[in-house]
Amino acid sequence: MKPSPSTILFQGDSITDGGRSRDEDLNHVLGHGYAYLISSRLGLELASKSKKFYNRGISGNRASDLYARWNEDAFSLQPDLISILIGVNDVWRSMNSEPRGYTDRFARAYRHLLEETREVLPDTGLVLIEPFILKTGATLEKWEAWEKRMTEYQHQVREMAEHFGAVWVPMQNTFNAALEQADAAYWLWDGVHPTAAGHELIARQWLSVVQQSPLAIE
Repeated sequence: MKPSPSTILFQGDSITDGGRSRDEDLNHVLGHGYAYLISSRLGLELASKSKKFYNRGISGNRASDLYARWNEDAFSLQPDLISILIGVNDVWRSMNSEPRGYTDRFARAYRHLLEETREVLPDTGLVLIEPFILKTGATLEKWEAWEKRMTEYQHQVREMAEHFGAVWVPMQNTFNAALEQADAAYWLWDGVHPTAAGHELIARQWLSVVQQSPLAIE
């Protein structure tokens, strides 16, 4: 049986970034999003275990951007567990017809990243969070196209989670269910980026899944 993870890394785009600092200021280094909420809760509960939590999310990143910086922002940290949330910017670039979204490299780059991680850090646990959107703000005008592309990405990430033995954290149905309590903008203010309540929703879902998995942080 593998020991419980001691070094946990959160990776992704602006949703993970959460406005984190780029220095050693411990008041801001984890940002103000779901990564912070998870780390603060586990950090308190497991204070005697000296767990280390890192946030290396970068706003605007796509899967290919993660792959390009994986040496510096993943391998060099030697994490025991890597949690990844990526995908919405890959959709956004294509929806806006930006040059950076001319070809769809999402699944290809994501798979390369996971293959290399399994090669370099074979014992590191992987947590893949399902990318998500809601119908409001930025997604409203081209909702059908947004939903179609995001659904494709969600299927691809779930297949990769199964292939690479990663823990899969479903999020789209969680956000859909939350619409029974409040409208879409209450959770994702522009259809993409979470509010404080949205980040708490992600954190609770992450903890409920990961802490009942073989990668439970104890």
